[in-house]
Amino acid sequence: MTRVPLRSLTVAIGASFLLSSHLPVHAQSPLPAPTALSPPVAEVRPVTNTYFGAPVVDPYQWMEGLKDPQVVSWFKGQADYSRSVLDSIPGRDALLSEIKSLDNASESVGNIQIGGGSYFYMKVEPGFNTGKLFVRDGLKGQERLLVDPDKLAGAGAHFSIDYYAASLDGRYVAYAESPGGSENSVLHVLDVQTGQDLTDIIDRTQYGGVVWRSDNKSFFYIRLQKLAPGADPVERYKKSLVYLHVLGSDPDKDPAIFGYGISTRVQMTEEDDPQVVVTPSSSYAFGIIIHGVRREQTIYSAPLSSLSEPDVPWQKIADVEDGVEGFDVRGDTLYILTHKGASRFKVISTSVSHPDLDHAKVVVPAGEAVIKALSVAQDALYVQTLDGGIGRILRVPFSGDRVQKIPLPYEGNVGALVTYWNRTGTLFLETGWTHSALWYSYDPASNRVTDTELKKLSPISFAGYTSHEVKAEAPDGTLIPLSIICSSKIKLDGSHPTLMQGYGAYGVTISPGFSPASLVWLKRGGVLAYAHIRGGGEYGEDWHHAGMLLTKSNTWNDFIACAQYLIDRKYTSPQKLSIEGGSAGGITVGRALTERPDLFGAVIDAVGVSNPLRQELSPNGPPNVPEFGSFTTADGFKALYAMDAYHHVKDGVKYPAILLTTGINDPRVPSWEPAKMTARLQAATASEKPVLLRVDYDAGHGIGSTRAQSDEQLADEDAFLFWQLGVAGF
Repeated sequence: MTRVPLRSLTVAIGASFLLSSHLPVHAQSPLPAPTALSPPVAEVRPVTNTYFGAPVVDPYQWMEGLKDPQVVSWFKGQADYSRSVLDSIPGRDALLSEIKSLDNASESVGNIQIGGGSYFYMKVEPGFNTGKLFVRDGLKGQERLLVDPDKLAGAGAHFSIDYYAASLDGRYVAYAESPGGSENSVLHVLDVQTGQDLTDIIDRTQYGGVVWRSDNKSFFYIRLQKLAPGADPVERYKKSLVYLHVLGSDPDKDPAIFGYGISTRVQMTEEDDPQVVVTPSSSYAFGIIIHGVRREQTIYSAPLSSLSEPDVPWQKIADVEDGVEGFDVRGDTLYILTHKGASRFKVISTSVSHPDLDHAKVVVPAGEAVIKALSVAQDALYVQTLDGGIGRILRVPFSGDRVQKIPLPYEGNVGALVTYWNRTGTLFLETGWTHSALWYSYDPASNRVTDTELKKLSPISFAGYTSHEVKAEAPDGTLIPLSIICSSKIKLDGSHPTLMQGYGAYGVTISPGFSPASLVWLKRGGVLAYAHIRGGGEYGEDWHHAGMLLTKSNTWNDFIACAQYLIDRKYTSPQKLSIEGGSAGGITVGRALTERPDLFGAVIDAVGVSNPLRQELSPNGPPNVPEFGSFTTADGFKALYAMDAYHHVKDGVKYPAILLTTGINDPRVPSWEPAKMTARLQAATASEKPVLLRVDYDAGHGIGSTRAQSDEQLADEDAFLFWQLGVAGF
């Protein structure tokens, strides 16, 4: 069942830096890269903010004015300085060529949708710079290009497809494009038969939530409010509404169907996100309310035929306390994924017309495996689980017959599950740390899984390398899962350059993924690791709640414990260990850095949350309050200050080398957060190690970046790490 994307700070958690090599590493002392430039020094202008009697001095609060000419000039100077340093690292250009070759050798296919007899999907293949939208008639049909965002590119900016939705009959596709990684989506509608866009163009559709009606000529969508000139930017994401658009009509006259202030029967705040979902498998419409980044949904239902009435008879089915994180429907039966009384989730069912969650039927009980998703097909309910890092798929027949496990090609990660109400079986994506991703089809009649051939197997081989699943002990005794990818013949002598990544927020699970570009570590004797720290979803909702708000310190303490594990087992040593976190993972690496600067040789902080105490004042700040807290409450201030790396930087400390990154169009983590962190670290560090801020003026949060941009950034990050960790040639 479709839902609104979380307005989290999440970046794509792919396997960008995986695997290590058995090749020997020749030690080399990290030396400053030659450069004629120096970074501009940010002026210290202390501002004291008082929270519940506690004064907090902010030396660089003035830098939050991103349009201030002095701030603009400072950014430009930092960008030029960092560019000069990174470009002068020996081996960087050769590394970029190597990454391009590896990255361009394979293709990726995702977001599969079925309309009529047609299969739609996003694809990046060798030679492509961005993801393009394709269609084929049937799985074995001829592939046809529908939308190529490269043709929209203008001077100094690229375009990307943010999302799309195919009509049920496959005749039309609504798709959204935006420039420069901004995610400022503009919605278009394409006639699949002619390949031409219709006249329908709708702006302010950043979180589109497009759902087609069964007439195939109209759809529901989410539109942000139009702000008056000079309005507070924090208002941007408030009071969004769901509208109904009929093809050919004026979008500015579309009727509002669901959202803040639309119905007295529906309780929601101006910060909540609304969505309307319908499906041919049921005569009901569902109004969904997403509460910022909270995973729990509030769900209403109403007869589909009543949506045109002045007062739609919305009936509440579930609220936040019911712990519902997903659902699907078949007729009058609603299948619900909930963590209420089941940290690792369970599946229950109830009647849509007469809902009663307190007496709902348990369809799949809670167990050791974490239930991740459910989806209705014509023949059965399909349920995706995660069991000790291994993905499983369960088939739950509507007849009440026993639940069966679908036979999977190998033990790996199930990355996506696709079903349709009028088709039997399911499509699913499976991959692993050392297995190329492929799309498979399951046929319940034969109980067989076959390759759909929607995607080709990668020609890149990871033979000779393996993964280990271990556990590190946190300070409170909790065992933290840690995935280590390395040579199958590794010698544990502490000599290996190592990169450990972590996230730990929103209940997001870091799952195995295949990345050919990670072979740059294989060739250089590197070890790569993923820390499955609290705040994530590896062990269900309890694991998530153990790393948020006032328990957030567990996240970076777990991360530090995993780093210590790698050192104690002699995979690496402090001078050879680097860490990386992106977006909300910036809290993880930022606080690990400020707590244990002695433990790391280098740090990558990518579009990272560095100053959460002030983030609530940014446009995307309020939706993240449920995860991190609000400075307007005593407990919220206490939690935010504790996780604020910027305010924990100390003068005179020998910090390791640090590379921070930002995209100037970032709508999720404002560029002033990494900017303030950079200024503070440059002023405070006593190590003479570089502190760089990499600025991309044609990017945002990394979502929508081109292949070329991603390759360039990966080359910069890896070259920086290899330089600082003493890898030969850098």
